[in-house]
Amino acid sequence: MRARTIATAILAGGALVSVLTRAQTEPASAPAPARMVPTTPVLPAGAPAGAEICVACHAHAGQSDKPQYPILAGQTPRYIYLQLRDFQEGRRHDPMMSGIAATLTRDQMRELAAWYGAQKPYAQSTFQVDAEKARLGKAKADETLCTMCHLGGFGGQNEIPRVAGQHYAYIVKQLTAFKTRQRTNDAGNMTAVSATLSDADIENIAHYLAGL
Repeated sequence: MRARTIATAILAGGALVSVLTRAQTEPASAPAPARMVPTTPVLPAGAPAGAEICVACHAHAGQSDKPQYPILAGQTPRYIYLQLRDFQEGRRHDPMMSGIAATLTRDQMRELAAWYGAQKPYAQSTFQVDAEKARLGKAKADETLCTMCHLGGFGGQNEIPRVAGQHYAYIVKQLTAFKTRQRTNDAGNMTAVSATLSDADIENIAHYLAGL
């Protein structure tokens, strides 16, 4: 009986050693693949025809999360329509937008403009506004009488765009383009104003507007 017990223990011990050795030598099983999250935003119901090509850059309902692309949600419809028309007719230039606008009819432009204008923008959550730069930006905006066109709160009107809450990088890019006359589809207003701004002024104004 005692001999049989010892033999059983030896066999069990050998099995354990075999299991441990195999665990050390065999590669670990690959983890289950992570659930893939779609990278392309989904258009909400009711979006007009043509919006499917806009969503890759301007995101869900026009609330772009990429700072190089403008937020269209809540933008004045007249402004959106005029910019699409200017891209199509060559008064404004962009490697991507010029090509896209060329495919749109005027009715599609109006439908897109109305739909994006009706969407509700929400505050940015990633850009950190510098309070001191924003203070200086507000002072410069007051000095240059920006609200005469963009209105109080910078919500825009008709062909004058909403710039409140717009991406900092996009504001800097457009003010710089007006200043250097790379962009001139503004009837002269923005090119004249931006010509008076220093690079620091542009940066400060962008902090101020992005934080509204």
